Formats: sequence, C-alpha cells, structure tokens
Amino acid sequence: MLLSLKDEFETIALGAKIAGALSGGELIFLQGELGAGKTTLVRGLLNALGHSGNVKSPTYTLVEPYSITGLDVYHFDLYRINDPEELEAMGIRDYCDGKAICLFEWPEQGADVLPEADITLFLSHISSGREVEIKSQSIVGENIQKSIKSAD
Repeated sequence: MLLSLKDEFETIALGAKIAGALSGGELIFLQGELGAGKTTLVRGLLNALGHSGNVKSPTYTLVEPYSITGLDVYHFDLYRINDPEELEAMGIRDYCDGKAICLFEWPEQGADVLPEADITLFLSHISSGREVEIKSQSIVGENIQKSIKSAD
C-alpha cells in the first residue's frame, strides 16, 4: 500500500487512522531518513489514542513510555543503538509483552533482536511532501492496513 502525504497534517492524520485500529500488543516499525515524519506520525497516533502532552523523539532516552486509557504505549528511537544486544540489556522483551503497543523508529538498528513487526511504514520525502509505503507482516498488520483503507 502506497500513500502520498502532502504535509504534516496528513502525516498526523495517518497516525490517527492507525490508532483507530489498535487495541494493544501491536508492534509497528517506522523507517525512513531523518526528517521523514516518523515522530510526526507517532504524535498523530498518540494524540488519537488520548495523549494530550508533548511527543518528542526518544533519540537520547531510547524509549518514551505512555499510559493512555489503560494502554501502555512505548515509543522507541533506536538511531543511537550501536549494538543490537543493547536492547537485550534494556529488557526489550519486557516491553514487547504482547499487551503494549510498541512503536520503533530505526528498527533496522535492532537487527535480529526485535520481534517481527505487525506492520512496517517506510516514510520518504518526495517533491510534493512525503510518501509512505505500508507493509503488513501479520494478520494484525493486515487488519491495520484494512482499517487505514476504510478510513479514507
């Protein structure tokens, strides 16, 4: 599935559409160069779930936790990970417990340590804004993708 996003508002709206399909336990990978809109999309997702505070990229903290209406959501930024084993040391399996929503920016830095994503979003710059390629890797991911299509 390929989508064009004109601006930041459409990126936030896509995050909100994804949020509408989440119930807990989902693993979402966000890939793309710096400034492609990964954190903006996460902000839209978190706001749609009910978070009203600031949403920042956890580049230095590695993870920002959110507790929203009974859901635990973890926003990871693995850009500064030098060795995927660092994730084991931080207890990544405890975060990805099948109940929490886990959002991973730069998941390629986690190599073989991260569990398989339900859905991966590849964000890139294009002349008229951004483009997002969405690939589902599970039944859960397919349901998220169907929800995005039906929300249009």
